[in-house]
Amino acid sequence: MNYELIAPCHFGTESCTKKEVLQLGYEISEVSDGKVTFIGDERAIARSNIFMRTPERILLKAAEFEARTWDELFEAVLSCSWENYLPWDARFWVAKANSVKSKLFSPKDFQTIIQKAIVRRLQKVYHREGERLPMTGAEYALRVSAYKDLITIGIDTSGDSLHKRGYRKMTVKAPITETLASALIMLTPWSKERILVDPFCGSGTFCIEAAMMAADIAPGMERNFSATRWQNLMEKQLWYDAYDEAREKKADGLRALAERPDIQGYDIDAEALKAARENARLAGVAELVHLQQRDVSELSHPKKYGFIITNPPYGERLEDKKDLPPVYTALGKRFAALDDWSMYVITAWEDAEQYLGRKADRNRKIYNGMMKTYYYSYLGPRPPRKM
Repeated sequence: MNYELIAPCHFGTESCTKKEVLQLGYEISEVSDGKVTFIGDERAIARSNIFMRTPERILLKAAEFEARTWDELFEAVLSCSWENYLPWDARFWVAKANSVKSKLFSPKDFQTIIQKAIVRRLQKVYHREGERLPMTGAEYALRVSAYKDLITIGIDTSGDSLHKRGYRKMTVKAPITETLASALIMLTPWSKERILVDPFCGSGTFCIEAAMMAADIAPGMERNFSATRWQNLMEKQLWYDAYDEAREKKADGLRALAERPDIQGYDIDAEALKAARENARLAGVAELVHLQQRDVSELSHPKKYGFIITNPPYGERLEDKKDLPPVYTALGKRFAALDDWSMYVITAWEDAEQYLGRKADRNRKIYNGMMKTYYYSYLGPRPPRKM
């Protein structure tokens, strides 16, 4: 059976998520701010959760309708065929409700009214009116989006957010999420044959995600998902098949690496490097990345056509901002000294370009959660084609 599946992603990275959906072989039905909707069957639920790097989660669209009042919301939810998704013992709840330009905006009211309407529907359909739902079965978390009068309800197939790959047991202050790091890499022309350096690597997220891409390691192959327990909708074998596919791709990807990719991470903080090394080990890419304690002022590389992809500090507190000019100046100088390199910098500091020493070739706005950041692109030349 085909469903509409929703892949929420960071604002500004929709093109990356769309590309991933197409690479998996599924049809796009809509691309809008912060999400990509596509058509897929039960197998697509498993494969999109295991293989996609950039979405925050995968939602199964269960209902969409217009509602302008709470009464209209109740009646619309009541009329939906929830029995197609929820068994009698389903443990369901409204995990999140967000509202933009809608007359309905109270998350608590969304939770109460939707829950009440679904309970009423299931009692009627299962001929158990007046009987309390046991709520002892598999978990079905509902996520509600209200945009103007349009209400969309999705069932979360993922459980924990997809940025939780399972490898980041150790972290440092202000880490960038795995999903956003992957999207930022995809927004560059980097490939496994090219050099990648992150001189502010922190817990190693850029380096680890790049190494996983280089070896074709599926980001979700070592974790579980809510939908693995949905026996009413999906056969377990579909998940076994998807995990097997991921293991085969990883084995093929590692064999296809003719030589170790040149992926390097530096940080001045010894504790950050300790975290990065442990995370790389847990991700299975410790042999594919080179991590060392080094200040950005020592950044150098003898080869041409490399990439700097990095998330420098950007002074979340006002008193920290005074420390930023020398950091960005040093980064800009070291980049200028590299031969025919490209640089991609994500930061929330609005004066970054000034201290990096030149205007970026492109400036893309990316939302890191609720924080607006800038992704500055400094484009170097392409290497000559090999004859």
